[in-house]
Amino acid sequence: ALNLVGFPAKKLPLHLLNEILRGGADKAREAGVVILGGHTVDDLEPKYGLAVIGIARPEEIIPNSSARPGDRLVLTKPLGLGIITTGIKRQRVSPEIEAEAIRVMTTLNRAAAHAMRRIGVRAATDVTGYGLLGHLRNMLLASGVSATLRLSRVPVLAAAWELVAERIVPGGTLANHAYLTQFVEWDPRISEEAQLILCDAQTSGGLLIAVPPGKVDALCGALEESHTQAAVIGEITAGAAGRIRILP
Repeated sequence: ALNLVGFPAKKLPLHLLNEILRGGADKAREAGVVILGGHTVDDLEPKYGLAVIGIARPEEIIPNSSARPGDRLVLTKPLGLGIITTGIKRQRVSPEIEAEAIRVMTTLNRAAAHAMRRIGVRAATDVTGYGLLGHLRNMLLASGVSATLRLSRVPVLAAAWELVAERIVPGGTLANHAYLTQFVEWDPRISEEAQLILCDAQTSGGLLIAVPPGKVDALCGALEESHTQAAVIGEITAGAAGRIRILP
């Protein structure tokens, strides 16, 4: 991998850049990735990322296009990260809540990926900037199916509920909600706050996995053995491709 960094050297002390690079190196090492070098440019605000090159074995790739009616949907991280990071920027979040959000974001999906490959699942996607519903819709479109989710089964970081009630919501989440609502059948009991959380733009979110019903217990057991959350939040259904139904 190569580091790609934008940093305002005239505004921020260089020791912060050292910490950013050290954090990236630590996570890359945990993932089994070697950082060979990179590029740093002067910028108006700090930006950091990695350009990664690797080899994928075709027989081990789990696509997002193979979900089938009856498959259960399993989520491996709680939602609310976009809302909480916005709260951090606005200084509306306690150190304890900030630490919990950082813990979730810095947890790799590596253990979850190993578990789902070992058990054998139908389809999967990560949950990042398009939010849970955006990435689920992409899976449904690619697979030609629809889905039903139950809000009560979706894990959410508790602080996100308080922040969204105060309208502390990132622009990406609002944009996701405005776009996705046309494809979603909301039960009348689903509040606008809950809708926003389901559309919340995540940073380093979890995996959304479609697994045959006969393998759900094995998958959840394997995830829990690896200290990974395993929430069965809904199921794949037959219907118009890309449509989502949300129940309480």
